[in-house]
Amino acid sequence: MQFKYGLDDKPPFVELLVLGFQWFALSIPTVAIIGKVVGSVQILAPLDLIGYIQKMLFVVSVALFSQILWGHRLPLVLGPSTVLLIGIISSQGFEVHAVYSSILLGGLILTVLSISGLFRYLQRLFTPRVVATVLILIALTLAPTVMNLVTVAEQRVPPIMNLVFSVALTMGSFVCYRLMRGIWRSTVILWALIGGSSLYFLIFPHCFVTDALFRGRPVSFFFSGFTTNLSIEPGVLVSFLFCFFALSINDLGSIQSMKELIDPPRMGQRISRGITFTGLANMVAGLFGVIGPVNFSLSPGVITATGNPSRFTLLPASILLFLLSFSPFAVSLMGNIPPVVVGSVLVYILSYQVAAGLIVAFKPGEVFELRDGLVVGLPALLGTVVAFLPAPVLSSFPPVLRPIIGNGFVIGVLATLILEHGIFSLKYLKKP
Repeated sequence: MQFKYGLDDKPPFVELLVLGFQWFALSIPTVAIIGKVVGSVQILAPLDLIGYIQKMLFVVSVALFSQILWGHRLPLVLGPSTVLLIGIISSQGFEVHAVYSSILLGGLILTVLSISGLFRYLQRLFTPRVVATVLILIALTLAPTVMNLVTVAEQRVPPIMNLVFSVALTMGSFVCYRLMRGIWRSTVILWALIGGSSLYFLIFPHCFVTDALFRGRPVSFFFSGFTTNLSIEPGVLVSFLFCFFALSINDLGSIQSMKELIDPPRMGQRISRGITFTGLANMVAGLFGVIGPVNFSLSPGVITATGNPSRFTLLPASILLFLLSFSPFAVSLMGNIPPVVVGSVLVYILSYQVAAGLIVAFKPGEVFELRDGLVVGLPALLGTVVAFLPAPVLSSFPPVLRPIIGNGFVIGVLATLILEHGIFSLKYLKKP
């Protein structure tokens, strides 16, 4: 494919700003969605939610800027990781400092593994069946959270009306994806958030919360809530280490997606630097007390649509995100998105997560056997069952083990690793 500019070319200033704004528009939805979900899980007050999203924007902007100039140096957009969201959800009931201490330590371990070269040994576990299962598990184990967002009965709106609205918005998003082309298709999530929120407030105007909308948040509060003293809960830490295993798969796949499209030189070095900076960014996120970032794999579609793979077009996006992080009013608008809209858009996003997993599982030119189906299917089933366990059952588990055996994602990943590298890798077993 022919491109107007190369990877290291700098487009004219006006074109640079226009393309940068497109990347900026792609980054905003994930920050808003993940921020709202974390806010509902941790039951943050409106002002606290504004501060949380501000800090997320700050970390994402700095991480993006660093990756473009010194990390992988590829045109890859990044944002908060959905797999770390699973770790936060499964750690409810534990101190917040224990959660973000685990994210900080997980980022540190990932950084050390990458710098030392030990990460390449970990890559041996990333077989296509394991990667496919991890991608599918992320979506399935977030299903209870999506259900709670969609059926929330806040502010006197009956759950059935929220459910109908959610189905209509989700299907409408897929219709828009089918009809749109180019960059418009890549920004469906943004339009779903804006259009869905506007329509919801038009139907239910009493749901628009103005309590924190016009109340600024001083900068002193923005730089508060740091994880200054590590609080280690063994169960929480182990749970997050599994989440970082999946995060590294996601990060590696996103960086490698650039190879087929633009074939950049020194890919091995780019992978090492990219994963190192992802680890460092998660350490910073843990220090700030927010969820950590990861590189996204949607960038190839945007590059194909715009015909411009220049990495420098993401610098204006990172600067805009940085400036936005210091605007409490703009962030309060993001925090005012209705939960049902967040849940609906999350369904749209996770559908593509499942689709990506199925594409990896059913790789063209390879036979998909019964054992392949078991390695993917059994962990997916186990993870979903655990994710929907009732609260009384979860509370009966020992507290130290609750974040592990009560985490459907961890159980699913454990199951697929045992099946793939244990049971079905035994040499004496005959092929079915």
